Amino acid sequence: MNPSIAPITSRDPDYGAAQIQSNLRKLERRDLWASGNTAIIILGLTALVVSLSISLYLKTPNAVFGWDMSLAVWALVALVVFFTGHMVFQQLKLRTVQRELSEQQIQAEVFRRLALFDPLTGLYNRRFAEERLRAEIARAERKGLSMVVVLLDLNDFKKINDRYGHPTGDQVLKEYAKSLSSSTRGSDLAVRWGGDEFMLLLLDCEIDQLSVVLGRLVGFAVEADGKALEVSFAVGWKAYEPGDEFEGLIEAADRNLYIHKAAAKVSKERLTAPVSS
Repeated sequence: MNPSIAPITSRDPDYGAAQIQSNLRKLERRDLWASGNTAIIILGLTALVVSLSISLYLKTPNAVFGWDMSLAVWALVALVVFFTGHMVFQQLKLRTVQRELSEQQIQAEVFRRLALFDPLTGLYNRRFAEERLRAEIARAERKGLSMVVVLLDLNDFKKINDRYGHPTGDQVLKEYAKSLSSSTRGSDLAVRWGGDEFMLLLLDCEIDQLSVVLGRLVGFAVEADGKALEVSFAVGWKAYEPGDEFEGLIEAADRNLYIHKAAAKVSKERLTAPVSS
């Protein structure tokens, strides 16, 4: 690797982007330097060609500046060869640097996805969701906006893994993630909170609209051993109220989630929509 192009050594996407910007500036400076050298060589070749042309026109035995004609011709040939070699060398170096930058951009994109997304489901991960939720709480506080935080937990997921195997469990998680994404708006946030637990951040949403969103998830099933495996879920939620903070919202939603799971166990039913608030 070219020593002047620093490799990306951090998985922080902001750091990687800063390194790429720095390397692009280095590439621009190198391109300007190569262009300046090219201009100087072209001017030198032009001066020598003009000198030879004047000498031939005047039919003088010596070239301009007192150079012997044959020496001037050989100098011209040498400059042309040098110029050609120089241009080829610079182009090869620039292509090498451009290739390194392309590789770094790909690497930075990989690090960005690792920092923001869950690799199995493709949903946003908990790290990103926590930062986003804090930002949305501050925005809701300033502008008086509504917002609902929803935690969802798949029922009997361990039994699914034990009975059908982890590949089926992974498929359940991926398909459920797709259902979450398709059941929410583009402005909402679907998150894999951890394990078989997910979170929805519903922006500009009132609590009475929550059942509409969750109703789209009812009847979720995946194929396992040639038959449809129905998957149910428990849900807990908390609507934002002025003065609420991050920890309070998550704790309240989590309490409601476990109340919901306990109610489902007692009634031996799998609730798939929130009880009336």
